[in-house]
Amino acid sequence: MKERVVFGALALAIFIPFLWFGGVAFQLLVGILAMIGVSEIVKMKGFEVFSFEGLFAMLGAFVLAVPMDHYLTFLPIDASLSVYTILVFFILAGTVLNFGKYSFDDAMFPIASSFYVGIGFQNLINARIAGLDKVLLALFIVWATDIGAYMVGRSYGKHKLLPSVSPNKTIEGSLGGMVSAVVVAIIFMLLKPTVYAPYNFLVMIVLVLIFSIFAQFGDLVESALKRYYGVKDSGKMIPGHGGVLDRFDSMIFVFPIMHFFGIF
Repeated sequence: MKERVVFGALALAIFIPFLWFGGVAFQLLVGILAMIGVSEIVKMKGFEVFSFEGLFAMLGAFVLAVPMDHYLTFLPIDASLSVYTILVFFILAGTVLNFGKYSFDDAMFPIASSFYVGIGFQNLINARIAGLDKVLLALFIVWATDIGAYMVGRSYGKHKLLPSVSPNKTIEGSLGGMVSAVVVAIIFMLLKPTVYAPYNFLVMIVLVLIFSIFAQFGDLVESALKRYYGVKDSGKMIPGHGGVLDRFDSMIFVFPIMHFFGIF
């Protein structure tokens, strides 16, 4: 626990200034985090990070996450998607250039990995461009869900949620996480009423419940991924916390769904 607190505080101390000031530095940091997150999946699979699959998956996550139109101004407004599409074409070209040894199924691994991670981090950057308060709302929902689920589950959890995927999670803990997210979100929305525009207060509470569910689902998806590949943590970047995916698994799902509902 001491290790988790110390290194967790250190990671926040590094991340928060980038988040606060935003801009190019924050976008590049997020792009690098996306690449590290994909590299963790590549390692789980048993590939070398700088293999064909690893390189294209990491590049794909980076260009998908970072708003390329801000830097490559000659490209169309959907520059990130355009560049990502070209990378996908290169990956698919492997099925032709290495026919018989590299199949369509093989090509799907770097494509799916880069999209899974890249689209989540893309929406983190989009949320920051829309405003710091949007990012903070998402972070508070995720953290409150995580802490609430842990505390309630540990104290009152009796019924397993999905034991085959995550043996320690309970239905009681899941509900506790949702309630905790709503309470924290209500406090933040009262302090910052503009954060839930264009919705009214009551509608936003319902949306917070949805966001909390997606936060838990994102965590379960990563748990399923780790269990499938037989690893405890996605990586060792933050001692006591694991890797990038271990810290951002819920956010990867929450930011896109918030964007879907037009929060930013």
